[in-house]
Amino acid sequence: MRGLAALPFLPAISATGPLQLVWLDDVVNTIVFCLSPHAPSRVVLELVGPRSWSFADAVSLFRRWLRWPEVPSIRLPGWLSACVYKLGDAVSLLGWRPPVRTSAQREMVQGATGDGRRWQQVTGINPTDVATALAREPASVQERWFAQLYILKPLVFGVFGLFWLTTGIISLGPGWDHGMSLMREGSVAEPMASLAVIAGATADILIGLAILYRPTSRYGLLAALLISIAYAIIGTLLVPRLWRDPLGPMLKIWPVMVLNVVALAIREDR
Repeated sequence: MRGLAALPFLPAISATGPLQLVWLDDVVNTIVFCLSPHAPSRVVLELVGPRSWSFADAVSLFRRWLRWPEVPSIRLPGWLSACVYKLGDAVSLLGWRPPVRTSAQREMVQGATGDGRRWQQVTGINPTDVATALAREPASVQERWFAQLYILKPLVFGVFGLFWLTTGIISLGPGWDHGMSLMREGSVAEPMASLAVIAGATADILIGLAILYRPTSRYGLLAALLISIAYAIIGTLLVPRLWRDPLGPMLKIWPVMVLNVVALAIREDR
């Protein structure tokens, strides 16, 4: 929810049910109660908050907590929101855990409401109003950073992984002659020049695939960092004029490496 609150608009789902938001402390206290020796067994407790919220109102609540201005809500047509949920399912096949998936769609459509009276009677817990709880705990700079980085994270990994992947593919295809000309300019003779271009392109492709697949993303990022440094050193030795190139192929290595470090820093979800 905090990540969605970072959007410059409220992406309303085509059809959503009401939400009774539950404060996490109440959930933890319920678990502690149920683990106590005197806790009853074989009971079903519905943990729901005291107030019902629409999805847009809940996002607006978190935006106010993060001290961001109100923004308009945009309602997506059903077919478009379904495509977004399917995209989330596809991303999850790569090992990532996007919050927007078809399972979330089903929950959002039916809403999350219930009768919390039995929960209160059994545990003695009085459900906390989320708005009141947030007012007691103003958002810190860490919370504001997290909300914005949560939205940027898929862009960072998606763009960065595709950058390495397409770089390798281009090097083996339309960029082959350019790569070979740089090798010849650096006095690298055949067949070593061809092997070097093929090896570099293959490494780029493998790094891109590793970054896009979550279980190997850390190793892909570390490999990308090391090979970027290697490219800078090799390029300086073979074709030092690249430092004077107006398009800056050597200078662009440094912001790439900075993005690499940022991706490593935000990789973990929990």
